[in-house]
Amino acid sequence: MAYKVSKAEVWATDIPNRPGTLSGLLEPLSDAGAQLEFMIARKADGNTSRVFVSPIKGSKQKKAAQSVGLTPAAGLHGLRVEGPDKPGLGSKLTRAIADEGVNLRGASAAAVGRNAIFYLAVESEQDLKKAMRAAKSAVSARRK
Repeated sequence: MAYKVSKAEVWATDIPNRPGTLSGLLEPLSDAGAQLEFMIARKADGNTSRVFVSPIKGSKQKKAAQSVGLTPAAGLHGLRVEGPDKPGLGSKLTRAIADEGVNLRGASAAAVGRNAIFYLAVESEQDLKKAMRAAKSAVSARRK
């Protein structure tokens, strides 16, 4: 399997930090057919949690997302990398992006079986273009 490097639109919102609010946000997305690949929910302060999800596709899913307060994350430009999990893959990707002078705003990664998936966030569309080029180059380079 080759690596796939793509742009990822991430949606976000803040929710009350109480039992059931996350499921109340996710259920309408599920009902609209969303198959989320990425979800992070973190306590932002004593009363609020911040939620990030991706992907939201099509008008039905977008309408459901908007109904629970989700919007495309402002100022967050996402990059998704998927492919075979290999030792050092995370350091290779982040080094290549850093070498282009791009600062990561956020990073999340997981390995399931033999595959890995990374969601990386940068500040601007220009940084996203640089990060995508760097990531593509990093995962296509042969190991020495």
